[in-house]
Formats: sequence, C-alpha cells, structure tokens
Amino acid sequence: MLIFADENIPFVRDAFRTFGEVVTFAGREITREKIKDGDILLVRTVTGVNRELLEGTKIKFVATATIGIDHIDTAYLKKNGIGFSNAQGSNANSVSEYVMTALLCLANRMGFQLSQKSLAVIGVGNVGSRVVEMAKGLGMDVLENDPPLAMETREVRFKKIEDVIKSDIITFHVPLSYKGKDATFHMVDEKLLSQLKKGAILINTSRGGVVETKALYEAIKKRNLLASVIDVWENEPGIDMELLREVSIATPHIAGYSFDGKVNGTRMIYNACAEFFKLKPGWRMESVMPEAPVGELKIETRGTHRMASPRDEGMLWDTIRKLYDIERDDKSIRKMLNLRGEERGPYFDRLRKEYPIRREFFNTTLTLTFTSSKNFIDKFLSLGFRLKI
Repeated sequence: MLIFADENIPFVRDAFRTFGEVVTFAGREITREKIKDGDILLVRTVTGVNRELLEGTKIKFVATATIGIDHIDTAYLKKNGIGFSNAQGSNANSVSEYVMTALLCLANRMGFQLSQKSLAVIGVGNVGSRVVEMAKGLGMDVLENDPPLAMETREVRFKKIEDVIKSDIITFHVPLSYKGKDATFHMVDEKLLSQLKKGAILINTSRGGVVETKALYEAIKKRNLLASVIDVWENEPGIDMELLREVSIATPHIAGYSFDGKVNGTRMIYNACAEFFKLKPGWRMESVMPEAPVGELKIETRGTHRMASPRDEGMLWDTIRKLYDIERDDKSIRKMLNLRGEERGPYFDRLRKEYPIRREFFNTTLTLTFTSSKNFIDKFLSLGFRLKI
C-alpha cells in the first residue's frame, strides 16, 4: 500500500512501513495532486480533509493523530466509504499536566494558593476528566460542566454553565462545533466574559475558535481578568499579535505535545489502520520510547515537613519546572512580536515542528529526603509522579 503522512507524526515511517511505502509531507503542503494515488492518508490538525482534498483520489483510509476532528469532514468520508480513525484521548494526560503547570506557574507569580481556589472545568471528556482529577488532588474546589455528557448520564455532578462561571478559574476542554444547542464556536464571547467573576483566570487549551479573540482582548484590557493562559488561537498560524501581547501565558498549540502523547497518537492510528485493513501489527510503541531525560529527582527541604502548608505548591512548582519549563515556551512564542508579518506564520509552525522533547510526569520518580505529610505526598501522586520515600 501507498501511505501519505504528515511528517510531524512521530515514528510514522518506522511504524507504517510495516504496511507499505510511506511518503511524508509538511502538513500544510498536502494536496490532492500529491496524494491521488495513495491508499492511506495520515494527518494532524493543520490539514483539512474534505471533498476538495480527496475527490478523485484512491484514498481508502484516513486517520488523524490528534484527538480533535474539526479539520475532518467525517460525513464525506462516511458517504464515500472511506475508513476513519482519530487518536481520541492520546494526549489527555499531556494537556492536563500543561494546565496544572500553568496554574502552578501563575500561583507562584501572583502569590496565591490553588488549594484556596475554585476551578470550573468546561468539557469533561478525556482531557477534562483528567484535569478534574488532578485539580481535586491539589485541593481545589472543582465544578464540572458538560451539557452533552449531562444529558447522556443524568449525573448530578454536572452543573449548568451559569452555575460554574463564577469560579476563580475557568478552563475549556471542549471540541469545536458550529451547530446545535451545544455549539462551541465563540462560546467564550463578550457576554460570557462579562459574567465571569471579577479577577477570574481563563485557560483555553481546546480549540482557538472556542474563544472570540476580540472579546478576550477587550476583557483583558479592561482588567476584568486576573490572568489568561492561551495555547490555542484563532486563525493559526496567523495569530492575533495584540492578544499575544496581553495574555499572561502564551504557547504555540503545544499543550498536548508531550512526547508520550504524540507517540501514543501514532500507536492508536497505527492499530486502527491495522484493524481496518485486517493486517497484523508489526510495530510496538514500547520499542521506540527512549529513557526519560530526568528519570529521578530528589526533593530536599530544610527541617521536617509533617503538615500541609502553603509551601507545598511552591515545591510542586519547583519540581515541575525542572521537567517542563512553560515559561520557556511563553518566551519563544512572544518572539513573534518582533517578526515581520510574513515571518510569523512560518515561525509559529516551526515552534511546533521543532518542539523539544517533553516527557510526562509518570516517567520521573521523586525521592523525598524528608518526613512528609500524606497530604503533601498525595499532591505529587495526583499529578502522576512515582514516589520513592
């Protein structure tokens, strides 16, 4: 078989060569002419897959190594008998770790405690449910909103949007949708922003179109928000420079870019492809994963640490930044502000393509060199660390 793939899918050649010839392109350069004779098309979010791309081609199976599918015309695929798979949940842990890292970073900058804050999680799927779990582990008061899931499960834990948006922090983990009563395109508009608690913190790691750029910019300029964390942007890679200048933490759509999450995405679409064509898988993710750069860390402090205290979160932040420096990502994207207009888009894409390896917390074992309270230990465990006490 002939397989065409986005070159940014990790190990795509190594994995899919067990099924046939693999040809890779930059995701934005995938065209109908280039893929017309292929059997399989593997993409990421930068490639729109629709009739315009596929009509007249021999493509029989499409997969995206991402959880989101708003760039895929699934109705067209179904109508034309083309198989499809995505990597649902592959980077849920990566995004959750990003959100916790951003919150600990802000808490350190601004001098507040997360354990004294309430958090509204909008969208409680694979990512949102992990955020809920981690936030509760840090002692936060967590409220959950997910209308479709509430309708499906009838669980009382799901609250209406008007009952959660007065939380101290609000984070969005919804798919991008344009139709229906639960459409999410521009759900964060001037009206919703005006209803937030004065001094709230807003986080968006879902899709850029969920937040209306102008409305968020105005809310920040009016100082209605204490802080904002934006990883996804409208009109990527041509993102809004005024908004970039004003947000508290900015990153180039890399919340889900842990190495573990990306390779897990490859594994999921590889297995789905094997199942679709009834092929025997010949590649295993475990065979290619390198050792973590930081396999073990010692946590040291003066004196005895028997009870929970405000410094718990400070130590969490000091530990996490040794593994993932979110402020480095923030500094990198802000260099766009000094570039010419035509240079910004390619630079944004390059930040993603050349993103350094970031391993998830479970790859690191922490050795505690002092007596610790159960509460303190549980906070590290809730974030996925392995502990040696």
